[in-house]
Amino acid sequence: MIMLREKIEKLIKDIVKKDVQLEHPTDSKFGDYSTNVAMKAKVDPEKIIKELKDNPLFEKVVKAGPGFINFFLSQKALQEELLEILEQKDNYGQLEIGNNKKVQVEFISANPTGPLTVANARGGPFGDVLANVLNKAGFKTEKAYYVNDAGMQILALGNSVLKNKESKYQGEYIDQLNQENKEKDPYKVGQWAAKKIIKDLIQKTTDKLKIKYNEWIFESDLYKSNKVDKTLDFLREKGLIFEKDKAEWFKSSKFGDERDRVVIKSDKQKTYLAGDIALHSYKFKDKKFDKVINICGADHHGDIPGLMAGVEAIGYKDKLEIILLQFVTILDKGEKKKMSKRAGLYVTMDELIDKVGSDVVRFFFLQKSHNTHLNFDLALAQEQSNKNPVFYVQYAHARICSILKKAEDVILSKAKDLDSSGFALRMTKTELNLIKKLTKFPEIIEDTANDYQVQRLPSYSLELANAFHKFYEQCRVLDEKNKELKESRINLIQATKIVLKNTLELMGISAPEKM
Repeated sequence: MIMLREKIEKLIKDIVKKDVQLEHPTDSKFGDYSTNVAMKAKVDPEKIIKELKDNPLFEKVVKAGPGFINFFLSQKALQEELLEILEQKDNYGQLEIGNNKKVQVEFISANPTGPLTVANARGGPFGDVLANVLNKAGFKTEKAYYVNDAGMQILALGNSVLKNKESKYQGEYIDQLNQENKEKDPYKVGQWAAKKIIKDLIQKTTDKLKIKYNEWIFESDLYKSNKVDKTLDFLREKGLIFEKDKAEWFKSSKFGDERDRVVIKSDKQKTYLAGDIALHSYKFKDKKFDKVINICGADHHGDIPGLMAGVEAIGYKDKLEIILLQFVTILDKGEKKKMSKRAGLYVTMDELIDKVGSDVVRFFFLQKSHNTHLNFDLALAQEQSNKNPVFYVQYAHARICSILKKAEDVILSKAKDLDSSGFALRMTKTELNLIKKLTKFPEIIEDTANDYQVQRLPSYSLELANAFHKFYEQCRVLDEKNKELKESRINLIQATKIVLKNTLELMGISAPEKM
């Protein structure tokens, strides 16, 4: 589909012969779109205004300050976009900017040594929604969880289950594993326990969060298939591995890292980096991804230079992007909350979901940018009123469904049989404002696919719900005597339902028909 914004940008580009960027003015009195391209392209803004002022897309085009132009959309243009929504339904906002490129989004990937905590599961909603948006933008996207089921943390897990003096992990789940275990070798116990934790704890939590992974990649499988050894051999052949202090080092400093990194320690144990480079060889060489996006906690920032160097060394420079997430604090009446009944000093994601529900968890986690610390307001999350943003948005959808059910007796024209004359001859400002919100949906998809700022979606859903509530308060619908006006407004409500439901589905949040 071609967005309204894209249509306008093309019109201007044909005049100035330069790329154009449109923005939404912060105050609607300055128009629906604005650009300073006249100043950048050193073109008289009057020339652009003269060529576009009679275009049916615009009610008016006006000069605003040095080199700035403001565009006011016509009712006809907005009504035609409304028809597009009614015709395309769930496909509205489906873009082609991804050109079917294969993208993998890896997220959460917490060590299989315990239940998912609020801290290490923040990436769940973020990664899931980012992948959904990229799919909507025309990428072929897969979701992955990498399981670090090899190395020293697995030995530590085994010792913890056996209650040895080297125990590191504790909690009810460790006690349960201890009772079920029949093995004595700590490493074997750790491997068995890791698989149990993935199956009985972590996967159940991701299911509660409504996350469907395409692949669970196990580090142990990379070792079993000799992928790690083959990757290190490849680096040796390129002269990128050297020995020092009885260990083997990767020359990561050749690829922008500030220092070289150990890949095989003096005791012959392979490091995390060795496995991570092999993992990305698997992703790019074997799975043929055009791009990989890894989402992890801010505490992993020190690992990034070595991994980026490794990915470049195996031939995939600029193919990997890493997004770091800041930390989460649970607040109850302004104070930090310790919710866990377990022995560990953590808040599990299961406990939070059980308290407020997965819809609320996802919405609240998505509201803040990934590089911002998240304070989760537990009291607000438990509110069953319009104070709670999730309730407010879902109530808008439920209200729409209720109106449409009551309007079943109204014979509505099908979208393909409508043209812009099928709507009110002169729409109110409130109706037009609602349509303008609806038409922003494809822009939200494109912008988020480009910069990964998924907090746009919950923000947009709130704006759309607010615009709908205002429309319904100010415009008669079910009791409207004018048949054409009534049908016009019901069509607008149908379009609002389509876009609001699409937005909620992208966020992995339910769209209830009753509340």
